[in-house]
Amino acid sequence: MKKTLVVFAHPYLEHSNSNAELINFYVRHQHFTLRDLYEEYPDFHIAAFRERKRLRYYDRFIFQFPLIWFGTPPLLKLWVDEVFDRDWLKEGHTNPLEGKEVYILVTTGGKERSFSKEGTYGYTVEELISGLIVSLNVFKADVKNIKVVYEANKLSKKDIIVHKQKFTELLKK
Repeated sequence: MKKTLVVFAHPYLEHSNSNAELINFYVRHQHFTLRDLYEEYPDFHIAAFRERKRLRYYDRFIFQFPLIWFGTPPLLKLWVDEVFDRDWLKEGHTNPLEGKEVYILVTTGGKERSFSKEGTYGYTVEELISGLIVSLNVFKADVKNIKVVYEANKLSKKDIIVHKQKFTELLKK
């Protein structure tokens, strides 16, 4: 099984059953390392050097977060800004993201139809998180899948389990 780093950022985890269920899955499986950014960096002072060093040891990455005001949570944005290093793109430097599988899992309270050109917001979730996607592409990561869980705050326990099973099946491919 691939050694996987889960970069998790949820500023209001106590209000999210769907995210909590997936976190429990990661914790129970030894090949997943969960990094809860809001737990680890409540003061927003990121140890960028340590984080960069850590990335080298993983074969795959999962970025999991809720959509916050139509984008990534502020701490995740800061983490990417401080950890991703332009030097990785220079000849002779190691790029810990290059060729690594990346999965993005986004939860939102909004309805799927609201996130379209014709919908309430006029943008897709992928467009709203494009800063993260472009950053990963620039560093030559292999973005395998972007999974969006709509109306996450209204899901039943059974629905959450179904989403978890579908996501874990994606990871087995």
